[in-house]
Amino acid sequence: MSIQEIRVIIKPGLPDAHGGEVLAEVQNALSITTLRQVRTAKVYRFEGISPQEAGMLAENLLSEFVFQIYTVNQPVIKDADWLVEVAYKPGVMNPEAASLVKAARDLGLSGLKAADSSWEYAFYGPLSAAEVDLITSRLLVNDTVQHIVTRSPETLAISGEPTPTRTIRIREMDDAGLLALSKNRLFLNLEEMRLIQHYFTDTGRDPTDCEIEILAQTWSEHCVHKTFKARVIVDGVEKQPFLKRLQEATRQINHPLVLSAFVDNSGVMDFYDGWAVCGKVETHNSPSAIEPYGGAATGSGGVFRDIMGTGQGAKVIASTDMFCFAPPDLAWDDIPPGCLHPGYLLRRVVAGVRDYGNRMGIPTNNGSLHFHRDFRAKPTVIVGSYGILPRDKAAKGQPREGDLIIAIGGRTGRDGIHGATFSSAAMTEHTISVNAQAVQIGHPIEEKRMHDVILMARDEGLIPAITDCGAGGFASAVGEMGAETGAVIALDRAPLKYSGLAPWEILLSESQERMVVAVAPENREKFVGLCARYNVEATVLGSFTSDGRFRATFEGLEVMDLGMDFLHDGLPQRLMPARWEAVVQPEPPVTAVDDWADALCAVLGHLNVCSKEPIVRVYDHGVQGTNALPPFNGVDGDAPNDSAVLTPLLGKPYGMVIGHGLNPILNRIEPYRGTVWAAAEAVSNLVAAGANPDEIMLIDNFIWPVPDEVMMGALDRAVDACADFSVQLGMPFISGKDSLSSTYRTTDGQVIQIPPVVCISAFGRIADVRRTVSADLKRVGTRLLLLGQRDLAAMGGSVFYDLLGYTGNNVPQVDLSVLRRVFETLYSRIQAGRVLACHDISEGGLATALAEMCFGGGVGVEIDIPSGIPAEQFLFNETPGCFVLEVDSSLQDEDLFAEVPWLELGRTVSDPVLSAVSGGRKLFSVGLDDLKENWQKPMNGVFGE
Repeated sequence: MSIQEIRVIIKPGLPDAHGGEVLAEVQNALSITTLRQVRTAKVYRFEGISPQEAGMLAENLLSEFVFQIYTVNQPVIKDADWLVEVAYKPGVMNPEAASLVKAARDLGLSGLKAADSSWEYAFYGPLSAAEVDLITSRLLVNDTVQHIVTRSPETLAISGEPTPTRTIRIREMDDAGLLALSKNRLFLNLEEMRLIQHYFTDTGRDPTDCEIEILAQTWSEHCVHKTFKARVIVDGVEKQPFLKRLQEATRQINHPLVLSAFVDNSGVMDFYDGWAVCGKVETHNSPSAIEPYGGAATGSGGVFRDIMGTGQGAKVIASTDMFCFAPPDLAWDDIPPGCLHPGYLLRRVVAGVRDYGNRMGIPTNNGSLHFHRDFRAKPTVIVGSYGILPRDKAAKGQPREGDLIIAIGGRTGRDGIHGATFSSAAMTEHTISVNAQAVQIGHPIEEKRMHDVILMARDEGLIPAITDCGAGGFASAVGEMGAETGAVIALDRAPLKYSGLAPWEILLSESQERMVVAVAPENREKFVGLCARYNVEATVLGSFTSDGRFRATFEGLEVMDLGMDFLHDGLPQRLMPARWEAVVQPEPPVTAVDDWADALCAVLGHLNVCSKEPIVRVYDHGVQGTNALPPFNGVDGDAPNDSAVLTPLLGKPYGMVIGHGLNPILNRIEPYRGTVWAAAEAVSNLVAAGANPDEIMLIDNFIWPVPDEVMMGALDRAVDACADFSVQLGMPFISGKDSLSSTYRTTDGQVIQIPPVVCISAFGRIADVRRTVSADLKRVGTRLLLLGQRDLAAMGGSVFYDLLGYTGNNVPQVDLSVLRRVFETLYSRIQAGRVLACHDISEGGLATALAEMCFGGGVGVEIDIPSGIPAEQFLFNETPGCFVLEVDSSLQDEDLFAEVPWLELGRTVSDPVLSAVSGGRKLFSVGLDDLKENWQKPMNGVFGE
């Protein structure tokens, strides 16, 4: 049968939300004013059904007669000036296609062979062909994964014959040949290539492509963390490897709540009533740089699976996202060759995180957004996830000889191949075209089904060990689970999205929504039956052995046989020199602010300070009903809180609190202080809400330019800062991730390095969420206090300096012993009910914290600036670990904070103004409406009102 085409469109006269969004983007991003209207139609194609059956699907499944109309095998738009259809390229995962096939078969169409979907865009207005090309190329089509449909396809099925397994004649290669083999495919250095050559020379044979590919994947920076495990020589003195320093700090603390640190897919801490909570934060920078929607979505999906694969299976209860981009209004001329525009990246990354989390029913309730011009070549996309599981299921078991290796979830395709090795390399202007197949497109509904069946199987005791197919696919999942035993798998058993995959492609594919489970043979039938009930595909790939080897076959022929010891321990430890070179940044001239209203509005409207509500609102942050403290609240529901507080055990008062901190530009000035800033900010966000500083766990993420000697020096200081902070505050790191490839190089020698990013995520527990505190001011006539020790003269990296056109040279210094006392004192006062509202000081300084508290309470404030302190420093300094508190006016001084630095700041007033007095004179009085308008304007301009 031929392909049946169904087109569905909104009825004329009714709003077309998708078309309106495209129209706004064209007008705002491209300044094309001749486009008057955009209408959009959804196109569905089905192979293997009749026109009558297509009509039944259109009527009963694909359209809603109240507001939509459809056609079968006919155009639905006939009056457009221009018509463009955009679809995924053949072979790229289209998550709608699988759902279409299942739904159609559920309706009785058993003959259906394949399905697909796309979008049709109708443009109205006197557009030129060049303008249409500009719209499609910059806004509608990502050439990496999409194409313009110029004629209907002859078939939707993808087929082919697999390429036979090749033998790589590595034993006879010289150094040039080894490097040529590695370039753009393996991303290994010459020493590593020689080691592989020597191994197979000793073995007496050449490797297969499966063997050479799995070695490259397992030894990639992304998977094995070569730099963090390297011996480091700093100024001629050898220091512990970075990873060991963090692990040693955690060992030294020996925190009683730590159940798992650095050994599982996520870190686990004890919770309450026999439960444990866990957290993991990942990066997906390289995939997001070339296909932002798929890259961000699968970043979320991947970190969700890290939680699902923790212990014997955990429930995912929260999602977080932290992004760094260039300004979204950056001129096109400033975009390096081969890179996408930051405005497009921002919108598509947000859409990817939105769609994966929302469709899985996982709340995204904490995050941040940071902007700097030097993220224009490669963004930083950080996604986190948190979960809960029974305490007695928190430890992962060891597979036994004979246990079955069962793959569950999605099918295997070419998407994501070389994702691990690609993510380990620097980006160039050719990255998008050369590494297109490293992109993955996610299917959150598939993962949701898999998530649910894992929890059921865990509770029935069917899962001794489980892990996800992340970087490296089956190669890493089976290789890691069987590292102590051995494993054998039959690659031809793996369910495929389409035929024609070579054995090494099946082994290395990073197709999403797949996990590997160890199941005892006697539990096979029960486990597979449970998966079938949830419509989750389960396939026995092989079994665990006791011979210490990783073997694979394809159609009965052996295609891989490697010793697990060489695979996991054969990589030589690197020796890497490091030296820190401080770059002296000019300080701005000392000048007083002339117009305080303008200065305050400019700070609040800065991209790193402004409201991110338009982004947060597209995330369903209340979906599981656990929100005790949401991202925004207050009288208008638009004022931010410092962290998220959840009640994962419904009906119980126990809270889990989640937050984070990062400020990349500080690490370019002084990475030690910049890292302490990030850690102090992360913990401040938790303590401000009422978290106990004795019960907080940390997660580190390092996103760095390719580490040359100087960047290694910066990384050395950042890791030392993490370890020092952890030990001195008694807060252990229990999970982490490094991504050390954020450098861009062109063929003409242009190099762009991102500001080094250290993201510190923190999570903890609260015994009673009724003792949490929000940031919004509560009433008129209360006292405002400033708590904490501020390094007022250190303004380096501040938003205020940035608005003056300077970076500055002095990052605020934090006394960790004082900081610890501040956290303890604040926690005790919150638990005693003495604090009405609390907000920590972060980007934008005290002025921003006060304004946001006012927005939440709908009341104004009057503050007194102490004499002798420049108002600019007092209002805009960004020292972390400092807080603005609202307390009752009747509270006596002896009941306050004698143990730590604090001062009387001012009071709340009924007039809706932010006002300040300095030296006995009124310095300014600015209306909250004006401040709020400037604070909300930037992101409203990017995402719409």
